Amino acid sequence: MKHVDVEGLRLEYRDLPATTGKRSTLMLLHEGLGCAAMWRDFPDKLAAATGRRVIVWSRAGYGGSQPDRRERNSDYLRREAHEALPALLAALSIEQPILIGHSDGGSIALLFAAAFPAQPLAIAVMAPHEFVEEVTLIGIRAARIAWDSTDLPKKLARWHHGRAARVFADWNDTWLSPEFRDWNIEDCLPHIRCPVLAIQGEDDEYATMRQIDVIAERVPGTQLLKLPRCGHSIPRDQPAAVLEALSDFIGRLA
Repeated sequence: MKHVDVEGLRLEYRDLPATTGKRSTLMLLHEGLGCAAMWRDFPDKLAAATGRRVIVWSRAGYGGSQPDRRERNSDYLRREAHEALPALLAALSIEQPILIGHSDGGSIALLFAAAFPAQPLAIAVMAPHEFVEEVTLIGIRAARIAWDSTDLPKKLARWHHGRAARVFADWNDTWLSPEFRDWNIEDCLPHIRCPVLAIQGEDDEYATMRQIDVIAERVPGTQLLKLPRCGHSIPRDQPAAVLEALSDFIGRLA
């Protein structure tokens, strides 16, 4: 892993070089319990399939990145999109990236594209959230039970450098808090101007198809992909279908 200083924090990242000339960089944004390493070999396969430069990093407090000194609150996704991601792009001198976000990372990509419509060349979102559904809360409560009764703490500890408990608590406590129940970013969607690909698994344990249908309703031209036999972990459950869809989507960009 490489490291870069962003807003006073040392963040880890991987940088896979392009093999087909100078084209827009693909930026992978991880999910709520994820980090750069938890993408496993997906970035390598994406780089090989597209020939583009791929950067994957761990947000502050995840993986080997230095923790944020601020406490998590219900505005954390907007803060990542409006402050942390622009600062990272500036630190790495990246302009007009193609953002590819999973779950929390998908929501961050949508918020960024809405706030900075001239910045991203395109965005692809997998299992993003724009509002809180009851199925989401049921899934997150089930994750709490798994944390308390299974080896989930041990599994997450492999990736988060001794901070797995904080990573889990930040995610779980925030989403189950009363303040977060009314969280909703649908109003930002009409501000998005770039091409959008939205992917959802039919068996997602944290969301319904409404999460990507609403994107298509608010952002004209949105391309939807609904995958059977696929849960919330889309890159792991259906990697071949996702890589094919991303390669096609990216290849058709001007």
